[in-house]
Amino acid sequence: MAYKAFDLTGKVALITGGNGGIGLGMGKAIAEAGGDVCIWGTNADKNAAAVEELKKSGTKVSSLICDVSNQQQVQDCFGETLKQFGRVDGCFANAGISSKGTKFTDIEDAEWQKIMGINMDGAFYTMQEAARHMVERAENGDPGGRLVGTASLAAVSGAARNEHYAATKGGLISMIRALSVELAGKGITANAILPGWIETAMTEASFNWEKFASNVKPRIPARRWGNPEDFGGIAVYIMSDASSYHTGDTFLIDGGYFLF
Repeated sequence: MAYKAFDLTGKVALITGGNGGIGLGMGKAIAEAGGDVCIWGTNADKNAAAVEELKKSGTKVSSLICDVSNQQQVQDCFGETLKQFGRVDGCFANAGISSKGTKFTDIEDAEWQKIMGINMDGAFYTMQEAARHMVERAENGDPGGRLVGTASLAAVSGAARNEHYAATKGGLISMIRALSVELAGKGITANAILPGWIETAMTEASFNWEKFASNVKPRIPARRWGNPEDFGGIAVYIMSDASSYHTGDTFLIDGGYFLF
């Protein structure tokens, strides 16, 4: 018999960037645990394919087109999510883009602003809407909620030529920690997930570069790249009642790479 606290029946998860990679891996696990899932993404075809995949678990699933760097779109899509599902119990600010590996002295303002807009501003806009909803619920006698940000190993390591990307992920961790303190009294937790080297569309080019792969992969104690399914368990745990007293943490999921 499954541990009842991990039963997500009746809970709703919103996952930005949920149509692929880590976001989809988390969504699959949440749906399999009985939770309903709304995914936001900017690619209609990927959204549709992800919805079909998630629906196999038999829970309610939908998708919305949303550019999280646009505050109005985030506000509109959050309103539509509430219209469709009635509530949001867990908000996963997972949408993000990587950098081009530009030398720090060559980073142009346009590249800086683009990464900040999606990775940092997007997480802020999304979690702010979710927090407003969760606080309002708490004040009406329905406390609880989960705010989750997908940060990165780059936030805690020396990510050369990725200063702008690393800055967004470090900033996300700091925001999450502040939220964990501010909102704890409402029963709302806030935690960050830090992926290591994970096989997704974002990392495909690097992993196919033989020089990179031959240098990095041997340094991973687990001796393999991570995959989106490696994030299913932590997503279910955070969404579940089992994690109600666990807040302000950074879950580093990297196969031991940082320690080694």
